[in-house]
Formats: sequence, C-alpha cells, structure tokens
Amino acid sequence: MADTTQGTDTPSPQPVSVPDKPALEGLEEMLSRQWREDGTYTFDRDTTRESVYSIDTPPPTASGSLHVGHMFSYTQTDVMARFKRMNGANVFYPMGWDDNGLPTERRVQNYYGVRCDPSVAYDAGYRPPAEPAKNQRDFDAVSRRTFIELCEELAVEDEKVFENLFSTLGLSVDWDLTYRTIDDTSRSVSQRAFLDNLAAGDAYLAEAPTLWDVTFRTAVAQAELEDREQPGAYHRIAFHAPDGRQVHIETTRPELLPACVALVAHPDDERYKPLFGTTVTSPLFDVEVEIKAHPLAKPDKGSGIAMICTFGDLTDVTWWRELQLPTRAVVGRDGRIRTETPEWIATGRARENYAQVAGKTIFSAKEAVVGMLRESGDLDGEPTKITHPVNFYEKGDKPLEVVTSRQWYIRNGGRDAGKREALIQRGREIEFHPSFMRSRYENWIEGLNGDWLVSRQRFFGVPVPVWYRLDADGEPEYDAPIVPSMDMLPVDPAAEPAPGFDESARNQPNGFTGDLDVLDTWATSSLTPQIVGGWARDEDLFAKVFPFDLRPQGHDIIRTWLFSTAVRADALQDSVPWKHAALSGWILDPDRKKMSKSKGNVVVPTDVLEQFGADAVRYWAASAKLGADTAYEVNQMKIGRRLAIKLLNASKFVLNLGVTEASIGAGSLDRVSTALDQSLLAQLRTVTEQATAAFGKYDYARALQLTESFFWTFTDDYVELVKDRAYGDADDAGTQSVQTTLATTLDALLRLFAPFLPFATEEVWSWWRQGSVHRAAWPSADALDGLPASADPAVLTSVALALGGIRKAKSEAKVKQRTEVETAVVTASAAQVEQVRAGLADLLAAGNAKDLRLADGEGALTVSDVELVPQPAE
Repeated sequence: MADTTQGTDTPSPQPVSVPDKPALEGLEEMLSRQWREDGTYTFDRDTTRESVYSIDTPPPTASGSLHVGHMFSYTQTDVMARFKRMNGANVFYPMGWDDNGLPTERRVQNYYGVRCDPSVAYDAGYRPPAEPAKNQRDFDAVSRRTFIELCEELAVEDEKVFENLFSTLGLSVDWDLTYRTIDDTSRSVSQRAFLDNLAAGDAYLAEAPTLWDVTFRTAVAQAELEDREQPGAYHRIAFHAPDGRQVHIETTRPELLPACVALVAHPDDERYKPLFGTTVTSPLFDVEVEIKAHPLAKPDKGSGIAMICTFGDLTDVTWWRELQLPTRAVVGRDGRIRTETPEWIATGRARENYAQVAGKTIFSAKEAVVGMLRESGDLDGEPTKITHPVNFYEKGDKPLEVVTSRQWYIRNGGRDAGKREALIQRGREIEFHPSFMRSRYENWIEGLNGDWLVSRQRFFGVPVPVWYRLDADGEPEYDAPIVPSMDMLPVDPAAEPAPGFDESARNQPNGFTGDLDVLDTWATSSLTPQIVGGWARDEDLFAKVFPFDLRPQGHDIIRTWLFSTAVRADALQDSVPWKHAALSGWILDPDRKKMSKSKGNVVVPTDVLEQFGADAVRYWAASAKLGADTAYEVNQMKIGRRLAIKLLNASKFVLNLGVTEASIGAGSLDRVSTALDQSLLAQLRTVTEQATAAFGKYDYARALQLTESFFWTFTDDYVELVKDRAYGDADDAGTQSVQTTLATTLDALLRLFAPFLPFATEEVWSWWRQGSVHRAAWPSADALDGLPASADPAVLTSVALALGGIRKAKSEAKVKQRTEVETAVVTASAAQVEQVRAGLADLLAAGNAKDLRLADGEGALTVSDVELVPQPAE
C-alpha cells in the first residue's frame, strides 16, 4: 500500500548520495530486477474489495513480435496503475499471453515447417526439421497432439521475450499473476463457461449458413469480418419467362447461377410489381425460380431486380431465411464448386453446363460461366467493371464464402431484441473513456444480424467439450450431446473417450464420436476476468477483484473483445465485467496509416528502447489522450529523453545545495518565509490539485502536461532566481526558506512524474530517500495548505518575466549574463509591480542589478532603460 504521509516516508533522514554524472543508461535493467526482487508491485491478497483496483490487462497475441503500438497502449494502462497504487490502492495488475488460436497455429507452421494432419499417428520422439521446407506442400505432416505440443513450445519461448520487453518498458505488472489462454486453467475456465452457457440455453448447435474462409477451412464470426475494396464487374444476365419475355438481373457473381433460388425486387418497384409471384427459368441451368418482393432489394442498384443464391453474401442469407426459400448450395468448404451435379439441375443441357464448372475454383468457375453465357446469348453486353467492398476474414487472403455447416453459437442478442437491449443497458453501466466510444459499442449491438458463432475448424485451441452418441447406423445424435463433469476439465473429446465409454467405442455404431472443433479464440479471451480472477477456483479472490475496475484495450476491438466479454459476464455473473473501459487509439505511420504487423509498417520496440530509453518512450505514449490515434513521433521521444535527463540534473543541483529529507519534515512550511518561495509552492499546490483531478478522469495526458509545464517553470525560472540565496548561510532564514521550498518541490515532482518516468524518478529517489517512490503516496494539495493566505502564484510569473527582460537586454548588448546592471526600469500594471516588488531581492541578485525602478503602466510587463556597468577593456 502507498505511504499516505507526505514527506515522512522513513523514521530518520536518508543520507544524501548523488552520483557525479547521473545517467539514464542501465537504469531499466537494474531497477526492473530490483522491483521484482523487492516485490514492489506485488498484489496483497490479504485485502478487501474496497481496497483493490483490478485491471483486466489485454493479453497480447504471443505469435511473433510486438511493435510500438503495444508499448503505446500498455504504457497508458501502466500510468493509471501507478497512479492508483500511489493513492493507496492494492493494484491487481496481471499479465496474460494470448497463445490460443490461428495466429499461433500459423506461426508454428512456418517456424517449424509442419502442418497438422489428424490422421497421422502421434510420435512421442518427433522433432521438426532444423530448417523448414521452403514450400508448404513439403512441410512435415504431424499428429494433432504433436502440433499442439509444438504450439505450446514456441509460445512459451515467445512469451519470455515479451515479458523481458514489458519489464524494460517499466510495466508495474505483478509477474506472479500471469496466465496463458491455452494453459490448463484457461481451457478449464473456457470449457466450464461454455457448459454453463449450454445448460442455461445460451449455447446451441445449429446447421445454418456460415461465413467460411476457404484458405483456413474454418467458420468465421461476424466480428472477425473486414471489408476490403476489390475489383469486380456487373454482369447483365437474362432469365426467361414462360411467355418468352426476358428479365435481366445484374450480378457480380455469375458463377452462383446454379445456386439461384429466386429473384427479388422491392415491393414498391412499379417495374416488377406485375411479376411478383410468377416464375422465370435460369439461363444455362434451366431451374425455375419465383420472383419475390422484399424491402431489402434496392431499386436503384443495377436493374433493380436481383437473384438470390444460396449463398452469395449475408443479404442472401437474410432473404433465404425471411422468404423461406430452399437451399441449393454449390460451393464447398474448399472454395470450389461441388463436383457432384445437384438434383435440381435436371435437364441434359443443364447437367452438361454444370460439368463445365464442377470442381473449379470460384475464379475459374466465374470465367467458365461468363463464357457459356456469351455463347448462349444470355449475357447482355460486356461486364461493367467496378470496385466494391468484399467480406474478408480479418486474417485471411481470399474473399469469404457462405456455406451451410453445423456450428456452435452463443446467444448475443443478434436474434433476440430483448437480449440486445439488455446488453446495451449493460454497456451503460460501464464508464467509457473517452465517453463517445460507448456509441461504437451500442452501434455494434444494434447492427448484429445473428448470434455469436464460436466453433472453429482448426487444430490448436480450446476443444469444444462435448461428444455425441452414435446410433445403430453410426450417425451422431446431435440433439443430445454428452458433456463432461466439471472435475474432468479440461478435456479433449478428440483424444479422450466420452464419459461412460471406452476408447474402443469411438466412431463405432452405438458408440460415440468426439466434437473435433475448437472454440473461437475470442470465446476464451472473452473470459479474461474469470480466468485471472479465479472464477470457480478461488472464489475469495474473485470476490475481491470482480467486477474489475478497468479494461484497457484498443478501440478497434470494441466489437470483439469488449462486447464478447460483456456477453459472457452478463450470462455467467449477471454483471458487467468491469466498471471502466479505457480505449487506446492506433499508432499511425508517417503516411497516417495504422501501424500493424500485417501492413509491414511497424517499428520494432527494442530498437526504440535502446535508442531513447524507456522513460522517453513512455513520455511519448502518455502524451496522447485515450481514444486518440497518434503518429509515431521520434521527436516526442527526444523531448521525453531530454526531460528525464533534466530531471536527473536538476535534482542533482537541488540535493547538492544541502537539501535533505529533513527539509520537508513536519511543519516545514513554517520555514517558507519569502514571497517568491511561497509563490512557487502556491503554483505547486494548484498543479497537484489539477493533475490529481485529471487522473481521476483518466486524462493522464493532461496530468503529464501540467506537471511538465510546472517542472520547466521550476528549473528555468525559480531555480535561476534563487541560486544566490540558496548558496547562503545555512542559518539564514532566507536560505532555510529556499531549501525547504526546493526540497518540498522536488519531493512532489518526483511523485508527480513517477507514473510517467518510473526509472528516472526512482533513481533520484534513491539518492536521498529510502524505499521506492512507487510505493510513496501521491502528492496531496492539502499538504500545502499551511501556506499563508498571502501566497500569490503570480509573484514568480511576474518576477521571471522581469528577469527575462533583463537577460534579453544583456543579450542584445552582446555582453555576458553576469554583467552588472547599474539601473533599469520595470513597467507593468499596478498588480504586477507589487508582485515584482515582493520578489525584488531575488530579482536583483539573479539579474546582478544594483537598482531596479518599478513603474506603473498599461499592457504587458516590460524592462527598459537598462544601463550596464561599463566593462573594463580586455
């Protein structure tokens, strides 16, 4: 817990020991090790919920390398964690590694040169080749169990690198609170949550149209979609009415003609009203389809009438469902046209035409159909080239298809208006930072068109924890899945027999079969509060941390991680998962494009840390407000490094004046007797109050700005003005006043800067204080209430302006600053004249002036009629 008595962290003063040449180099390694050895950031389990500030830290994807975007967002979280800790909170700050799912699977394939083949027998002694084959076709085929072992092996090595990087960055994580989203605990929690959802009716199995990535051969959820602009073409195609008339549709997907189930137009479209309820025949494939009316049809798009295929896109799915149309799927899970001729394609000509596309890829099938349409005369004119948005899996390289498959779903309000509204209301229980981000959460929920598809046809992940009984014909009984008891978790139905069965009964009539799918990675990541908080395993801990206080994350995954976590907490705990959500922006490259590994425009964080140091990088990150997209800016890091170095050097100057911890002991403000000293502390009181209020609003960037601005006033104005007095007799009241002011200000500045510059502040703290600045109390404005009512923060501002005027006159006269001033006139408003008069003694000393005449005037403060003492000829 933070010490709550400012200026009295130790019972006796710490001897001052200042290095001759303070430096930032080497601090990260030394202090990171020291903090871990001392348990500086260790969570105290002997606590109450009221004392805890719990953070649902984002687990980075452990499948390669981090980039500067991670340093940016994780620093912003750490700044808040440090502030809360210094304010007395028992901070629960864990770190997880998201090593579950497709990114890890892809990395393992390429790193080791292997591919998973579940039909391959497990080989306990297998080791991958020293060098992976260049062509994926030549990768070693390994068993599912071997592949999972390799995934776990590589993920652990990656995580060691990430942990070292985050330690170097200065994250105040409790490294005893770590987890992996594929470890036994995470798999148990994920499977338990799924089984709880299943028992409550929130999880269900259904065969339905599913977005499908043909490269990865897996289903994809709505939240994993992204639109990409792709070249295409509209093809104007003729359907034939019984009376010989032609009805022209325009489509970008002529290859789906054999899957056509209807034509559709808007119910108010006068051109097609007479045709509703009539039938036409499809070209090439001779299938009779009805012309339907539906409000989603767009009269101004193409010819105003569209063909409905099963399935070209999600709009087709909507029409198919609402118009109760038949299913005529022709695209297989491999992204090719099915080889077997469908039963609805019955005429000889149609079957011959279908044979021309059977087994072809989507691209080749499109070319073949367009060629046949030209030959038959059913293509009206040449295709019109366009560019249009196409659905892709966010990690995929080919457009998604819609195929019919049996998948597991979790109810998320996509098909239930009541649940949708309930989840919107849950969001209103969460305080979003910045507040406008809540609209993204609500807009996503309002735009859902189906429940959350959570099953994936992959090898590495959390297995769906169910088996199916087989009937006498060996067919699965999907409507009555076999589930494990909770004490069996985690389970792998593909490798373990169903409860009550022997392994020999697998895939045998009257036996069982295991579900081969794994859960979507978000289905596990959505449970990070439950995983790290101890749900169903350590209820005492869970009660102390849940609902968590903070979820920090990127604004681009509100639709996935934030929403899915809210769905799970609502279903499992009837609660919000956290009280606050802090949304970081993107890091942009010089072309103002988002930095990401997939775009190839990232900057490696180790290079940046080595060049500028952690405090400099943290300064850049903390200068950006939550929700703001920020350019990768080297100049900001240079400023941050200069600030950290200046903090070291200014602190050295102050402490070498004889300032000690005793200078800020109880009652020290009684010794602050001069107006200039009181003025500085009055400014400090205001800055402390404002910075604290900014942090309370999660506006750490404002707190940094305030602190930095005051710091430069302290070093550039105040220190320059009081140097002469600071070197005076230690028994002199003026000297005691300035030393007390210097000590009190340095003490507060180190605490104010500690969340942002943890290494520089800890280094300075060690020169004159015991313990860690990061376990010291956050400075309190109340500690400066002992200042007299006459303390005027404007005194320092006005005196500094006057000193600046004197120095400017010397510069213009091209003389040294130590040149003596015979006389000068300071003209200012009556109020400013009195402020300058209050600090006149220090101004005369700092300006090396014999006499300064103060005159009332209008406008800004000016210094004029400067007469310099003649200098002897050199």
